[in-house]
Amino acid sequence: MSQKPITYDARHIQVLEGREAVRKRPGMYIGSTGERGLHQLVFEAAGRALDEVVVGRASRVEITLLPDGGVRVADDGPGCPFEDGEDAGGSGLHAVLTRLMIREGRIGPRFPLLVGHLGIGLAVVNALSSRLVAEVWYDGVRRVQEYACGVASGAPTNAGPVDGTGTSISFWPDAGIFETTEYSFTELTERFRELAFLNRDLEITLTDTRTSEPCSIRLRSAGGARDMVAFLDEQESASADPEVPWIEREDPRMAGMVEVALRWRASGPERCRSFANSRPTPGGGTHVAGFHEALSGALTAYARERGLLTAADPDLGTELIGGGLTAVVSVKLEQPEFAGSTRGVLGNAAVRGCVRQAVYEGVGEWLSEHPQRAAAVIDQVVQGHRSH
Repeated sequence: MSQKPITYDARHIQVLEGREAVRKRPGMYIGSTGERGLHQLVFEAAGRALDEVVVGRASRVEITLLPDGGVRVADDGPGCPFEDGEDAGGSGLHAVLTRLMIREGRIGPRFPLLVGHLGIGLAVVNALSSRLVAEVWYDGVRRVQEYACGVASGAPTNAGPVDGTGTSISFWPDAGIFETTEYSFTELTERFRELAFLNRDLEITLTDTRTSEPCSIRLRSAGGARDMVAFLDEQESASADPEVPWIEREDPRMAGMVEVALRWRASGPERCRSFANSRPTPGGGTHVAGFHEALSGALTAYARERGLLTAADPDLGTELIGGGLTAVVSVKLEQPEFAGSTRGVLGNAAVRGCVRQAVYEGVGEWLSEHPQRAAAVIDQVVQGHRSH
């Protein structure tokens, strides 16, 4: 073994920035280079277009899987100029496509829409695509700019006059980086359907043109979380009460709002889907803890008031109230805080008490207003409680 001392100083540090960093360590930006990361490119690309709809500048987003392996994301918004300037809000499309800027889109005036992995968006898509074509319909002119592996191939070109406005981003994932470039239409549909359920202003069209018989699906939800609960039950062919209790409340104490929908099936395990700013939180967090505490408290209070629990019976604990329950718990916050790098657990402390109060009051009102349905739910929970 050599006894020569090993030296390490600043000369040995390799600094990677921008597209070089993304191409060197793509998993840090999109999670993986497998199918999951490939799909994440679509979500990152769609983030800017979805922002345009939720703030009222566009009415729809169209996502198309192209026959040659590319993806096109288009919106009918005002069109984002390539150059920085007043019309581009100081951040033109070229900058968004080439600079790694943490950018949170906005739902309404305040709540960030978390679609991408880190909120960096189009710059990551561009860096990980062998080719990207950006088109803008703006001020009566169609302008086009192309990129290769994140680098502009030239200046924007005028492609003639056009009616209307909008922006289109078409990209082809780099086959030298990704393990697969084959998209799953089913998995993409599932995530965009979630976004439509959680944001009632969204209209998303997903089209697959890779086969001789193209298929297309339009995703829009007027009922929000209530529609999502009904959809989840339909997918499981579950028998359930047609009534879906729904709670929506804004609370300044958590600088945000909560939306909850729930109902009980005749049997089966609990299905609780939770989200923070439209991002799934599979590990739960403060919003889910507050929901379970409120549900336990509301059911216990109602059962004791109606004499459905004896004085000797303990409260209906959170571990027993979920039998047959389908629920969607969604919060939207000005400043969401997550535990861990995967952002799968919500950590905002104030959310727990706010969700607990909203759900306790909302479920309590529903139980009082629907005594027959409430009795069936309580009986189901109490019987499950006593069997333990």
